[in-house]
Amino acid sequence: MTRICLPREMPDGLGALTELAVDLRWTWTHAGDALWRMLDADAWDNTKNPWLLLQDVPLTRLEELSRDETFRKELARLERERQEYGARPGYFEDAETHQAPRNVAYFSMEFGLGEALPLYAGGLGILAGDYLKAASDVGVPVIAVGLLYQEGYFRQLIDASGWQQEVYPYNEPTSLPIQPVLADSGGWLHITLHMPGRDLLLRVWRAQVGRVSLYLLDSNDPLNSPVDRGVTGKLYGGGPEMRLMQEIVLGVGGWRLLGALGIEADVCHLNEGHAAFAIVERIRTHMVRHGVDFHEALWATRAGNIFTTHTPVDAGFDRFAPELIDKYFAYFRDYVQQLGVDVGELLALGRRNPSDAREPFNMAYLALRGCARVNGVSALHGAVSRDIFQPLYPRWPTAEVPVGHVTNGVHVPSWDSPWSDRVWTEACGKGRWRGPPREFEEAIGTISDEDLWALCADERRDLVRYARERLARHLGQRGADPDAVTEARTVLDPNALTIGFARRFTEYKRPHLLLKDTARLTRLLTDTERPVQLIIAGKAHPADQWGKRSVQQWMEFVNRPEVRHRAVFLEDYDIALAQELVQGVDLWINTPRRPMEACGTSGMKVLVNGGLNLSELDGWWAEAFAPEVGWTLSDDHPEARDTDDEHEAERLYRTLENDIVPCFYDRDAAGVPRGWIARVRASMARLAPQFSTNRMLAEYADQWYVPAARDYAARCSDQDALAKELRRWHERLAEHWDKLHLGPVETAEGEGGLRFEVPVYLGELSPEDVQVELYAEATGSQPRSESNEGADGAGPVRVTMTPAAPIAGAVQGFVYRGEVSDANARGRAPEDFTARIVPHHPAAHVPGECHLILWQH
Repeated sequence: MTRICLPREMPDGLGALTELAVDLRWTWTHAGDALWRMLDADAWDNTKNPWLLLQDVPLTRLEELSRDETFRKELARLERERQEYGARPGYFEDAETHQAPRNVAYFSMEFGLGEALPLYAGGLGILAGDYLKAASDVGVPVIAVGLLYQEGYFRQLIDASGWQQEVYPYNEPTSLPIQPVLADSGGWLHITLHMPGRDLLLRVWRAQVGRVSLYLLDSNDPLNSPVDRGVTGKLYGGGPEMRLMQEIVLGVGGWRLLGALGIEADVCHLNEGHAAFAIVERIRTHMVRHGVDFHEALWATRAGNIFTTHTPVDAGFDRFAPELIDKYFAYFRDYVQQLGVDVGELLALGRRNPSDAREPFNMAYLALRGCARVNGVSALHGAVSRDIFQPLYPRWPTAEVPVGHVTNGVHVPSWDSPWSDRVWTEACGKGRWRGPPREFEEAIGTISDEDLWALCADERRDLVRYARERLARHLGQRGADPDAVTEARTVLDPNALTIGFARRFTEYKRPHLLLKDTARLTRLLTDTERPVQLIIAGKAHPADQWGKRSVQQWMEFVNRPEVRHRAVFLEDYDIALAQELVQGVDLWINTPRRPMEACGTSGMKVLVNGGLNLSELDGWWAEAFAPEVGWTLSDDHPEARDTDDEHEAERLYRTLENDIVPCFYDRDAAGVPRGWIARVRASMARLAPQFSTNRMLAEYADQWYVPAARDYAARCSDQDALAKELRRWHERLAEHWDKLHLGPVETAEGEGGLRFEVPVYLGELSPEDVQVELYAEATGSQPRSESNEGADGAGPVRVTMTPAAPIAGAVQGFVYRGEVSDANARGRAPEDFTARIVPHHPAAHVPGECHLILWQH
């Protein structure tokens, strides 16, 4: 159970303050901002942490507010609204779903919910935070699991030379909006991991995210040794050994936590491979509960596991050296014995070559082999991931590697400005982001050009105010000259075209691309008739010297006398700064080297606010781009792999000079840039709903969670009968596969297509164990089946053949026949089709769960 530990006793009538402060829904509703400012305006503006306010506000102020009728009415209104929100079912709860999951256990190494709970490093954590908020809004039954870091990720400090320094503020748990989770006995709930000579104790905290619970494991318990207390010390801190320990805590400890809380999760969703050890603990738990062995438990639980990969390069996956893995699995020898397999067999799940003990252990491979469903985070990233993982499915075409995609989205209420919220509410209603994605083109079409232009002006003016204040504050903290601090309060122009560029400073994101020709950039910024201004922000990884040099180059540029009123670098990029930027810029620039941006969500956040995008055709923008909604750096096909820096820097400058700046400043007699506003309108109406977490959650719920829960239930029913059957089927295939062979294919013209015959010798296997197919390579990237009549023939063609007659004198020998329709044969000769044998079971995921394949020679 969770106990709310009051920061202090509240005066009569103010008890609801505690409930409101501990519910992180205030990170996105903003309905209570005015109330928190009434407690202490300066403290609220500086911390955005109501829980901390309740600890710091003088008792006399609380007593004064308890007698303030206006304050008490507002408090009652907010508490009533919070209760109504919690009681109102989300659309997913109202939907007619069969075998919907009881719970989805969502594991992530980081969560970015707000600055009051800084447990994130970048996009992965921000996505996880948006996911939890959306799950609360739409009613997906998510239980989230993460780690409580004592320091979290670093904060950025730019020194006088422009060089990035890192500082690590301590996350004092009592000041965070989280609560301890107690055991039934009344003491602190501990999750125990047995280690040699000791137990590692993990305390449990709970963050309430609207209707979703986020449980956080914390090793900083005085009962642990100093070393063990540091396991959850720093996000992505330490070396490989500390990272491995963190991932054991997250995966094994996290799944064990669910059991301790009595939470039954049908679906386990891994947000990246960091938590892949949850697969192993889920197997162990299933073995104990169902009385089955390791392999039967794997077949049962795998159906309910989902792995989302965010990594665009193979080198980005966590790998652990054999000697390190051996050391830690020696620690867990008793644990492995409980699984009933030897260490080598277990570690084979994380190796490309299962028999190579010298190969590092790859967490993504473990996730892939332990999850029946795997997805990338954009259509292009799905294709990239199929390339990356193809070696795990030898002889299978890349297009059939079992990785799909769900393109990321953003939680719109977390990122829209007050002005945007007002415009959208008037046009589309208050509940627009609480249900499935809707079409908004007609509604947005009712907003006048003048109102949209006024929206952009209000947001830009507020961003300029914020940028000036933040820049002056940081210059003062840096010990800058008082004149420079004063000057900072006058930089930027609330009427100038405002461009934002903010992200992690690493080589593949090419933050240097805008600096390729500084003279040309300077001319853009200093044009007196059509001024352009630039706001830059971003961090480099502490160990990334290239990234730090890039930060320094930008600092040198923005400090040039001729541009410092038109270009600023705002240090310490975080959620708060990101929210201000995406709400106020006219144009967002993104320059990754394709296809290195798995998705990218920063550009999605400007959509609702009327901002436009100029981006590489990578990640989400490869799906979203159209000339009427924004601009691109490349005219190449979005699946092209190489991008030329010089060519694209030239295109970047040319697009700004010839297209974007003129479009922004081409005004009519009323002072409105009609062409610019037409793009704003199209971008808001078409892209904001499509790239929202509403759409993302609807896809996960309907196409991933419900099928996963259904499959898991089917495999577990009747004492795991189906899981046992699948295990026997797989072993039978593995034992007899080398006895299969195919004869020569014969082809004939038939009515409406081509007819094929092939003799097939199955040996000890039956026709029900396998599927004989005709396969033709793709001219596109998406596989399709013979049932897709009328398609354009771009994808691979798979035609299932059927046994027509036995072969005399052969054991399990049959002549198989198949026909390819004219629609699928179009543009292909008979020799383009190859016969093959693949595993088949109606309940199995092939090749994800069995990658055997035999091609005709």
